[in-house]
Amino acid sequence: MPDAKNRPQSTTQHASETESEPVARRGRPVGDHNAKRAELLAAAIAVIAQEGYAGASMRRVAQHAGCTTGAVTYYFANKEEMVGAVAQNLFDRVDALLETNREQFDIKSLIQQWLEWISSDEPDNWLAWLQLLTHARHEPAFGGVIKQRYARFRQVFTSVLEEGQQQGKIRDDIPAELLADQLSAISDGWLMMLPVEPERFSAERGQALIDALIILISPPKATKRPSRAKAAAQ
Repeated sequence: MPDAKNRPQSTTQHASETESEPVARRGRPVGDHNAKRAELLAAAIAVIAQEGYAGASMRRVAQHAGCTTGAVTYYFANKEEMVGAVAQNLFDRVDALLETNREQFDIKSLIQQWLEWISSDEPDNWLAWLQLLTHARHEPAFGGVIKQRYARFRQVFTSVLEEGQQQGKIRDDIPAELLADQLSAISDGWLMMLPVEPERFSAERGQALIDALIILISPPKATKRPSRAKAAAQ
């Protein structure tokens, strides 16, 4: 019969010791959880923008962030989860822009901020977004995230335009829902071509495009009828 001193510890005893002395997860980062997650999302956006969806491995994101791959897997179980979090993060930023301009209702300012967001402030955001849209149709789960968030965006955008119609700032002869789709499609088209043809979207031309768009959605001006005196003279 084996000596009790050399007998392996029981499962119960081992479990109790594990519970009393928790083992840190492999790759667990030190510091603020939200700040580190935001840092890794920024690194993922940069890698997707610079190297494309296919090149955005978790190892490459870790290298860009200056940390271990284990630190990335602590926050994101796999690439799909990481990319999904990137999409949610980008939509959160767009939603924030929408809410900021909703208080004073300024569609022109909103579109200008969109253009600035992807052209000068943080160009990686839109480049990453284009990559994600390209692969959304091939990734059902990820495509579902895009569809859900875009639907929510259009719903809020529609309500913003409805408020503008009630205030007489937006034409009301076209349903707000259709205007929301039209504006989204036009803006997406501009933003899609901006990285390809940056020279075609100078600051002056960008402003002219926005001005033209505002004219298209503004209430049509009433045609002034000539006075009876002028009509008689003619």
